[in-house]
Amino acid sequence: MDILHRFTGVVVFSIEGNSLLGANLQGANLLGANLLGANLQGANLQEANLWGADLRGANLWGADLLGANLRGADLLGADLLGANLQGANLWGANLLGADLRGADLRGANLRGANLLGADLRGANLRGANLLGEILKSAPVIISGLAWNVLITNAFMTIGCQRHRHEEWFNFDEHQISRMHPGALEFWNKTKVSLFEMCAAQRG
Repeated sequence: MDILHRFTGVVVFSIEGNSLLGANLQGANLLGANLLGANLQGANLQEANLWGADLRGANLWGADLLGANLRGADLLGADLLGANLQGANLWGANLLGADLRGADLRGANLRGANLLGADLRGANLRGANLLGEILKSAPVIISGLAWNVLITNAFMTIGCQRHRHEEWFNFDEHQISRMHPGALEFWNKTKVSLFEMCAAQRG
């Protein structure tokens, strides 16, 4: 079975057989690979290079991605239920809507990763790096509002505005209104709930 580059169509890796289910791809160079919808359930991808790979809708349930390089990979809607991503490089990866329930993301590099809509229930994010912050627990992600909200242990990001919890608490109405037209109205409607979520994240 040949795995092709997502843009050039060049073969980047070949394995015996015609299935990736439980395949051993440890250390494989899959840079830019097209794995759209692939079934990689239980596969061993330890230390594999998946930089820029297309993994949209792929089934990585229980896959071992320990230390894998997934920088810039497109994992939109991927099933990573219980996957081992300990120490994986997910810098700039698209994890929009990905199922990461119970995934081991300890020490993973999530800097710049898109986690909107991702299901992180039960995921272990201790020591993971998100936007330069080393996490102690899974972040709170809220979508469907005027601006998306991401709340971590120390920071809250609303749209493109990222500030420490205490900074948000201390902003006055003038400072909030200068962030964006309509920001003050949004803030006055949501701040009580957001403050409660921030307090819960801080523990």
